[in-house]
Parts: sequence; structure tokens; C-alpha cells
Amino acid sequence: MEIASKQRILVVDDEHSIANSLSWVLNKEGFDTRAAYSGEEAVVTAESFLPNALICDVLMAGISGIEAATRIREKLPSCKILIISGHVPTPDLAENGSGKRHQFDFLSKPVHPRVLLEKLHALLRTPADLT
Repeated sequence: MEIASKQRILVVDDEHSIANSLSWVLNKEGFDTRAAYSGEEAVVTAESFLPNALICDVLMAGISGIEAATRIREKLPSCKILIISGHVPTPDLAENGSGKRHQFDFLSKPVHPRVLLEKLHALLRTPADLT
């Protein structure tokens, strides 16, 4: 797909197999992807990689996925954020992002590749001022 070939996606999960699997799926779709395995690594990687979208787990050692996403959004306001979690997002987690004037999309794990790709394509088509 044409849109995918131009989009950089940062995938973050402290479970290496999940981050690597999602990156593989996205690479096969034509995205330029990078994997990071912690919130801290995600923030550092985002500064040089400049992703168009971030796919990030919530619960990780160190800073949470919400905190990493918030920091990345502050530096890269047009970066689309997709939070994935094996746990139902709590109102506290969602409010943490929205309380800082950020809105994040959520998907539950396990994520079927087709669902992930559909959600990601839709998210990338969303105008920046709506995210």
C-alpha cells in the first residue's frame, strides 16, 4: 500500500516476542518499523526515528506506556498513538493521557494482525487535530 511505505511506526512492548511480531507484521505491510522494549527506550528512539505512529503496551517496568506516549506526543504532536493492553484500560490510565490534553486509541491484546492493520490505517488517516 502506498500510505504504508511512507509511514514510520514505533512498536513498544516489554515482551520482546510481541514487539518483534508486531514489527514483522507491519514491515510485511510496507511500514518502516522500529521496536523498543521499554518506555524509556521508546522515548529515546522516537527522538531520532520520528515515528508517524506509536503502538505501545501499557504496563511495562519503568515508565508506563501512557507516560511514554505522553512524552512522545509532547515532542511529536502529530504522532498518532495506539495503546495496546492485555488488561482493560482503567479510567485512571485513560485520564492520565487525556488530562494532559492527549487522546489515545486503545486495542486489547491479543491483537489480530488484520484488526491492528485496520485500526492503524484508520488512525493514520485521521487529521492531526483530532488525535
